[in-house]
Amino acid sequence: MSGSAIARRYAKALVSLGTEQNKVDAYGEELAKVGSIVASHDLLRLLLESPTLAVEKKSAIFSEIMVKIGLSKQMQNFFGLLVEKGRMHYLSQIELHYRLLADELSGTLRASVTAAVQLTAAQQKAIAKELEKQTGKNVELTVDVDAALIGGLRTVIGGRLFDGSVKTQLKRIEDTLTKG
Repeated sequence: MSGSAIARRYAKALVSLGTEQNKVDAYGEELAKVGSIVASHDLLRLLLESPTLAVEKKSAIFSEIMVKIGLSKQMQNFFGLLVEKGRMHYLSQIELHYRLLADELSGTLRASVTAAVQLTAAQQKAIAKELEKQTGKNVELTVDVDAALIGGLRTVIGGRLFDGSVKTQLKRIEDTLTKG
């Protein structure tokens, strides 16, 4: 079974548990919290993924960490299972699939907009409102600035890229002119 399929199974199980207990958002936050801790501490990640360290020792170490950061009992059990089954190296994939499933459940789409200049709050709100109108879903917008775009916007939503930047338009004109 592929790593992505394994991660998707764990994410789906956790979303189901969160739905039953009405804690989908809370579990998502705890998953992201642990994900960022493991990602930012190489020694911890290596320890958890080490095939030579006994599972009991890994579980004991990670249990202490989970208690100190205040994870819910259900999430402590979830991470305990990941450690026991040697699945901690799938954590980032599980987090990604969890977020996608939770967003789907809540009817939310995440959109990333890149602009040549900083957008005002009103512009961001107008873009989000238009995307919500187009998709029929609640849109969570993240905005980045890339002066290389010259002007216009580049939007990624639902895995699709919509590029209306001046840079891309100029590139298309250049390609047309060089091809004749």
